[in-house]
Amino acid sequence: MHDIDTKLTGRRARWLAGMALGALALSSQAQAQAETLQGALAKAYENNPTLTAARAGQRANDENVPIQKASGLPSVGASVDYQENLIIPGNSFVSPGRVLSAGSQLSVPIYQGGAVRNAVKAAEYRVEAGQSDLRATEASIFSQVVGAYMDVIRDQAIVQLNQKNVAVLKTNLQASSDRFEIGDLTRTDVAQSQARLALAEGDLRGAEANLIRSRENYVKLVGDAPVDLQPPPALPNLPQSVEDAVAIALNNNPDIEAANQRINASRADIGAARAARMPKLSATLGGGYNNNLHSIPAGNTVAENTTKSAAAGLSLTLPIFQGGRPSAQVRQAQSRSSQAIETYVATERDVIAQTRGAYAAWQANERVIAATEQAVGANALSLEGVRAENSVGTRSILDILNAEQEYLNAQVQLVSAKRNSYVAAFSVLAAMGKAEARDLGIEGGALYDPAVNYRRVRGQIWDWADDPKPQQQATNTRSVPAADASVPAVEPLPQQ
Repeated sequence: MHDIDTKLTGRRARWLAGMALGALALSSQAQAQAETLQGALAKAYENNPTLTAARAGQRANDENVPIQKASGLPSVGASVDYQENLIIPGNSFVSPGRVLSAGSQLSVPIYQGGAVRNAVKAAEYRVEAGQSDLRATEASIFSQVVGAYMDVIRDQAIVQLNQKNVAVLKTNLQASSDRFEIGDLTRTDVAQSQARLALAEGDLRGAEANLIRSRENYVKLVGDAPVDLQPPPALPNLPQSVEDAVAIALNNNPDIEAANQRINASRADIGAARAARMPKLSATLGGGYNNNLHSIPAGNTVAENTTKSAAAGLSLTLPIFQGGRPSAQVRQAQSRSSQAIETYVATERDVIAQTRGAYAAWQANERVIAATEQAVGANALSLEGVRAENSVGTRSILDILNAEQEYLNAQVQLVSAKRNSYVAAFSVLAAMGKAEARDLGIEGGALYDPAVNYRRVRGQIWDWADDPKPQQQATNTRSVPAADASVPAVEPLPQQ
């Protein structure tokens, strides 16, 4: 017997040593492939097409400022014409056979009634609104990534719990069948075990489908497959009360800032519309050159072969009657300003409701976590007790099956509550305007600053200052393999 124990002990020691080495290798591989929440956010920040498209849209919005400024800047034009007169009237002695003419004109707007000033001001306000919209898009994408990240972690845990439940129910069924064979249980007990196993296998298939869907959603948002997702870190800057959260949101939420800038832009639009009723003054300078290319009939001493001209002047336009168009445009701009004001109020209401709702969900799920942790512990003790009581004949197989189901339900509820709490807490930060790359310490390079492009283009007056040919920025997911429902399995101890 001693030799047998020694062999068993040696075999177990070798198995444990092998497991330790294997665990070390898997740990090193996992560290190389493991993904953190911050890493997932960094990938989405760099490659998510919704975010890169929003940045391109904001760059297009920036161009409205130089476009409006161009209306108040001098313009220079030149023209060259060549004309061959195929038929010359018989009574004409001065008409040339051909004419080459060139001209140029400089026009300088002096007074436009405030149209340019107000149009530029409105465009600048809309640039600021667009930058706030870009912040909101960034926070929205991050919220979706956090939700997808936590969905994968939750659904992986639920699949593992269901796999364990199926394995336990298979053992229960085998034990019930064995006891039925010796007459200790009835056919009803075996049927109950079979029915519960079938339901558990169905639940496992559903959990696996949910996991595949969560992983595919993660790929859509992040651009890569989720590999060994690590537990998320604690969230920074969470408020102490709902009042604090709302106060910060009202001062920092990007949607509110964008709505406020659109009010300012709409007021500038009113001034631009009123300019249609004002006089306009501009200065002009022009010059011309004509050359008949020695095509004037011979003997003509009146017409010159070449002529030159130059002129400078002022042009004043005074609108008198325009059919009511200017007043209609002013009223239209005023109504749109009223619309912008009401939109601001609606946005503020929405932000307040979102902040309070997210805060309430976060706090509620924190309490659910505390209660469910107690329920998990109590259900574990209850299951152990029911099994012990069944062994002495005071509990039925159905009691064991029910206890196992309650234990599983409590574990699934705990996993879901942890996911919901984290996502709700991040939603609170997003509503407060504290869920952007600058707040979360996103790594991987310099952060995108929309103001850089605006400073680059706002004073650009050169007509040939194009940007490089547009290129795709976001990564595609064609090469990412289709998601499956595989999860890490726990290897059992060897039988002795």
